[in-house]
Amino acid sequence: MFETILFPVLVVLAIGLVAAVVLSVASKFMAVQVDERFTNVREELPGANCGACGYTGCDAYAQKVVEGEKTNLCVPGGAAVAKKLSELMGVAFEEAEARRAIVHCSGICEYTEYVMDYQGPKSCAACNSFYQGRGSCSHACLGYGDCAHVCPYGAISMVDGIAHVDSDLCVGCGMCTKACPNNLLTIVPASSAVFVGCSSTDKGAYTRKICKAGCIGCKKCEKTCPNGAVKVENNLAAIDPYVCTGCGACVEQCPTGAIKFIL
Repeated sequence: MFETILFPVLVVLAIGLVAAVVLSVASKFMAVQVDERFTNVREELPGANCGACGYTGCDAYAQKVVEGEKTNLCVPGGAAVAKKLSELMGVAFEEAEARRAIVHCSGICEYTEYVMDYQGPKSCAACNSFYQGRGSCSHACLGYGDCAHVCPYGAISMVDGIAHVDSDLCVGCGMCTKACPNNLLTIVPASSAVFVGCSSTDKGAYTRKICKAGCIGCKKCEKTCPNGAVKVENNLAAIDPYVCTGCGACVEQCPTGAIKFIL
């Protein structure tokens, strides 16, 4: 009886031993070689996976750096990460451009109003899918903070009905720009001085009627800018942050206060 039990046990052990040998050999011949530089680069990245570098995440960017991509594209990591990556790759250090998010809407409760009592999910995306959203301006901030929820740095809060960006906390990762259904947030150089706090492309008369702080496309800003940094197209002013010197002439001329200094 002992032999009857022992034989199948030995067979199982033999099969296990053979399988272990086969797997061990296969692991060596079929192993994917990982470039040590990739591991080192990836360890230096912050892991936000925000996509601000232009790639799908930190893993993808790390691989591209190993393949020769610039080492200063990680916005959340800033200069510190750029310097580390440059050292690892043995290339010249290039300063990472500091950036931040701005909100192109000034429609606080004092300047505009809601046109419906929305009772659905407390989400900008959900609210925006119903008619034009709850505000009188279809381009306005919906106020439920989808942008704030995705910000990994806690830089966005809702103040008086619209999103507000804390410039001391924002690193310009761009996560908020993807979350806003009305595309109200954009990323600009941290050195930018002024911005247009409106996204409405409606005609000036209608915009003035529904929001006291909206851009009416009057072109006073465009005419007064000494550097040609302001252009008005489709009833909305836009400022080129790389041309603007921050002189403030457009801020002074804007009759609705839609153009303002970045604080």
